[in-house]
Formats: sequence, structure tokens, C-alpha cells
Amino acid sequence: MCRPLAREHPLTDQIMTSGHGAPLNNARGLLLMAVGLFLFSAVDTLGKFLTDSFHAIQIVWFRHLGLVCFALILTAMRGPALFRTNRLPLQVARGCLAGCSPVLFIAAVAFVPLADAVAVTFVAPFMVTILGALVLREPVGVRRWTAVAIGFVGAMIVIRPGLGVVHPAAFLVIAAASLFALRQIISRYLSGSDKTETTVAYTAFAGALVLSLPLPFVWRTPQTAWELGLLVTMAALAACAETLVIKALEVGQSVVLAPVHYSMMIWSVFYGYVIFSDLPDFYTFLGAAIIMASGLYTLHREQVAARRGRR
Repeated sequence: MCRPLAREHPLTDQIMTSGHGAPLNNARGLLLMAVGLFLFSAVDTLGKFLTDSFHAIQIVWFRHLGLVCFALILTAMRGPALFRTNRLPLQVARGCLAGCSPVLFIAAVAFVPLADAVAVTFVAPFMVTILGALVLREPVGVRRWTAVAIGFVGAMIVIRPGLGVVHPAAFLVIAAASLFALRQIISRYLSGSDKTETTVAYTAFAGALVLSLPLPFVWRTPQTAWELGLLVTMAALAACAETLVIKALEVGQSVVLAPVHYSMMIWSVFYGYVIFSDLPDFYTFLGAAIIMASGLYTLHREQVAARRGRR
């Protein structure tokens, strides 16, 4: 969940004020973000569990229902003004990417241990750096390019291509991370003109549309109350997780909250071991540690650049 970085990085419980006059509380934001990511890990676990019975598109469609429910609440509260935008094509494109990237991830975890897949998703911030340089022409220094290179080395340690240790489907996770990064680049375009609520609404409805188009070709009606219950639970948890993350970014500074994303590695290891009896090997932990260290350094360099008035 790499977000545009804030201007400061005070790791304190002090209540501050944003540029819009709204109070900021990093401690509360950290708590909300941590709980949200814990729930997202549970959603990923349910998604992997359901791959034995359902196609990835159908699983993600149910998962996306959580965000749609949240967007419907926003629509009831804000009315038609919620959809006012001057960048409709970008909003729709972002929503389509939001629907496609999790399909690739769920398709991958059908074959790849959950912790391995989550570790590889941590390359997303590096993808944002690369796309930011290529698409937005953002200046990127030698140190950040070095961090990007080291991060990819960490990803290759996890995947170990050519050794037959990790299923080739792990490369689907890299594709998913790339689409997620492109989504973040579009968000940077949109942040200057559209409200967060508007972007959430378009993401929900455009994503639902792109997922619904192929749904009839892969649909399998749940056969038992257990299957239906798991799908509904996944959607509900996704809605709660999305709400908590959005609220966390409203009350806390994104530069403070971003590193909490790495807590998903802890939960993926826990869920993977308890539910699937998957325990990552030494090289997965080593690669994940390298990716995390490089990612934290990248966040630090972006913070320094933001303080100097540039990225």
C-alpha cells in the first residue's frame, strides 16, 4: 500500500493539524492501519483457501463486494456530487486496475505459499519508483535506484527462478504488484483534482464492472452454506479492512503508516502455517528482509526529498 508521502515524519503520539485543518493522530492511525492489514491478511487467506473451489475472478468479485458496499454508503451520504470529476478516463482506468491486480494475486496463491506471495508483493513501492521516473518524469537519485535494484534481488531470492523451488506462478505476483504500482501512479495524478471519496467510488464501481464481465463464464454457484459463508465473510472482512485503512490515512500521516504494510508478512506466515501448514524457508525470510530494508530506505529517501520540495 504505497501512498504518496506526507511532508514530515514525527513518530510520536502528538496530535497535529493537517493542511485542511483536520486533526492528525499518528498513534490512532497506526492502530487502525495495523488492524486493517491484519484483516486484509485474513482476506488473502480466505481467498487462497477458496481457490480449491472457485475461480480467481469469482473470488475477487466477492471480495470486491466489500468495497462496493462501502462506496454505496458514500453515495448515499454524498449524493451525485461524489462522482464529479474532470478525469473520468483515469478514474475508470484505476478502477479496472483495482479489479485486475487482485485476480493475478489470487491466481498465484493457488500454487504459491501465502508468505512467499506476500513477500513478493513488497516490490510494489519499487515499481512505483520506476513508473514515477518513467511516466511522471520524477527525479530519482542513485541511492533510490540502488534501493530498487537491491529490492529486486530480494524478490529473486524469494522466487529463485530456474531452481524449481517456488512455483512459476510467483511471477503473477510481480505482475499484480506492477498493476498496483500503476494504480498508485494514477492516484498521484488524481490526488490534485479529485477527493479521496470520489476515487474510492470509481474504484469500487469500475472494478466491479470489469470483474462482472467475465464472471458468467467462470461462475460456480456455492454448493453449501459453508462455501457461501466463507465468501460472505471474505467480503465483509474486506469492507472492514478497506474502511480501516482509509480512516487510518485520514487521521495519520501516510509516511508514518506506510511501514506498517510489512506487518502483513507476520500475519501471512501465521495464517499460512496454521491454515495450510506452510512454513517459509530461510531464503524466503532472507529475501523478505532485504525487500523490507530496501523499501524502508526508499520511504526514507522520499521523505527527505519531500522535505526539500521535490521527490
